[in-house]
Amino acid sequence: MKNIRPFASCLLPAIFFVFLSCIAPLKAVEPSKDLETIARLTSTIIARQHFRQHPIDEEISTKLFSQYLKALDPNKLYFCKEDLLKFEPSSLLLGEQLITGNLGFPFVVYNEFVKKVRMHRDFAAKALSAGFDFNVDEEFVFDRGELPWAATQKELEEIWRKKLKNEVLTLRLISRAEKEDKAADKDSKESPHPSWSSKSPNERVLKRIDQYIKYLEKNEPIDVLEFYLSSLAMVYDPHSAYMSPRTEEDFNISMRLSLVGIGAVLSSEDGYTKIESIVPGGPADLDGRLKPDDRIIAVAQADSEPVEIIDMPLSRVVSMIRGDKDTKVILTVLPGAKGMNAIPETITITRNTVKLTDQEASGRIQEIKGKDGSVLKVGVIILPSFYMDFDAAQRGDKDYKSSTRDVKKLLENFKKEKVDSVLLDLRSNGGGSLVEAINLSGLFIKTGPIVQVKTNPGNVDVKCDEDDEQIYDGPLLILVNRLSASATEIFAGAMKDYERGLIVGDSHTHGKGTVQTIWELNQFLAYLGAKFPAGSVKFTNALFYRINGASTQIKGVTPDIVFPSFTDSMKIGEEDLPHALPWDEIQPVKHDNYNPMLAKLVPELKTLSEQRRKSNKKFTLLEKDIEIYKHIKDRKSISLNENTRWAEYLKEKKLMEEQNRLVKLDEDAPKKAAGKKGKKGEDDIYL
Repeated sequence: MKNIRPFASCLLPAIFFVFLSCIAPLKAVEPSKDLETIARLTSTIIARQHFRQHPIDEEISTKLFSQYLKALDPNKLYFCKEDLLKFEPSSLLLGEQLITGNLGFPFVVYNEFVKKVRMHRDFAAKALSAGFDFNVDEEFVFDRGELPWAATQKELEEIWRKKLKNEVLTLRLISRAEKEDKAADKDSKESPHPSWSSKSPNERVLKRIDQYIKYLEKNEPIDVLEFYLSSLAMVYDPHSAYMSPRTEEDFNISMRLSLVGIGAVLSSEDGYTKIESIVPGGPADLDGRLKPDDRIIAVAQADSEPVEIIDMPLSRVVSMIRGDKDTKVILTVLPGAKGMNAIPETITITRNTVKLTDQEASGRIQEIKGKDGSVLKVGVIILPSFYMDFDAAQRGDKDYKSSTRDVKKLLENFKKEKVDSVLLDLRSNGGGSLVEAINLSGLFIKTGPIVQVKTNPGNVDVKCDEDDEQIYDGPLLILVNRLSASATEIFAGAMKDYERGLIVGDSHTHGKGTVQTIWELNQFLAYLGAKFPAGSVKFTNALFYRINGASTQIKGVTPDIVFPSFTDSMKIGEEDLPHALPWDEIQPVKHDNYNPMLAKLVPELKTLSEQRRKSNKKFTLLEKDIEIYKHIKDRKSISLNENTRWAEYLKEKKLMEEQNRLVKLDEDAPKKAAGKKGKKGEDDIYL
């Protein structure tokens, strides 16, 4: 459906920005004594053990007040200022209440929130029945996250009216586009789920609301507590959280290599289930359509209707996506590259087991012809993660798998083949084992410090490579992007500080310089004479620092040469997360410089790189696509006039079709000239 996908910037003003976070049954949800115990334990642990070591005072209480409201109503669609005035007297007392186990505030707010969601359902039924005038010139602001709360209920209902009108209009326009493009199904790998396409726009809108309410009625008090305590943890930093027993179980399953699913790391952001990264070698990776920053808005099994998952707790989303091996799961996805206005796409993936072997390092030798006719042999290594078979290593197995061992074998083979240089591709490598990051660094240096780890109250532990064997000492280039995180940033930072290699990629890496630990609450219950499933607390207890003293937090690692990319334009870095810990620095540690001339060569290398990009049609087209994406991404509102929206759609459709035509011409030319398909990696313009 080529003519439907370009609705990205004009047809779907986030029609799914609609529903809320966590809600409950018909009767009010009340806390129990067990939940009060969990609240006391969790708040005490976070206040005393988190890296910040900050008491839950009035400052934290005020931030908790705002964060909890945001967790419930991220797009400010259900509460108005009149509602908030009833809650504000408690805003400075929340810390004091938590320490004593008083959970009155979160449950009162939650139950009031449920009432507002039900009011929205009643309003929707009447508004949809009355119908809308699509000839009126008015706009709907679909991203209200940074806007003030509606002042009154009347003002809120006007927002509801426009939201519903936008949902119906979007579905009308999609249907119109499908009818005008009879060849749509030939161009699309997937078609909409039959149970959706057979219903009218009004029916589909009400169906989504009813599905959401049905889900809300299944929520339990522990779900409310999880939202509240996770809001508290997030005020300290975005990687800390309280995990209920169910969420804890899902987390543990996700850490096992035998997980059967789609092979994607998920997170929850403003009510959406967002793709953080794709597990190399997993079903989603092999399928190739699901990308980081995509948002899943509905999940269906092969034999059932789609279920809306917006504002559904991540633990429940995971349980719906997970399933038996070789079964199919149908995802409705908003592509991240097309911004908040993206048209939903249907992606069917067959579940399978994600194994350690799927994430192994791979390598090849790529020949590059110079202007003088000479041929350079470049050893290319793709490393998806910093992995290690800890169980096999502890058993004493001599041949246990690890990223360092696998890369070492590839480097030894490159030396035999007499490569001229090595390119290590760490793009979208989300990290993994700290030990492996240190050991891998040791393959490229003789010995020395790799990373510093700081805990409160200021203890610094310097981690070193103590093996003086240097496997490869030739030219080294390391490729990174905004999804290169954690252990990857430790390795890349060390290579840059040693001036051992050139870093190339996005403007900086992800910027996650924090370390988390998990404490199970059950271990503390015995001291209180209690025994029940209590869940766990995940909190940040340390920070990583490079050997030059700079933290990798927020800033990550800055490449020597920056390439344009979509990921660099996406809000997927640490700096985009609320309450992220700030960047700072400590004392550097003494280390060697392997190539003092490297820094002097960078300006010339930058110039040559820019010249090559300007003469490369693919880079020119890529930069145009990035500018289109930035325009789409920055939009906050959209017209509710049907003719205006249709004209916007046709304009964007024409623009995207022209871009696709140019891309195809550029890709087909070298293949026709060669009379055969290119080698693996030749379609990657960065390589």
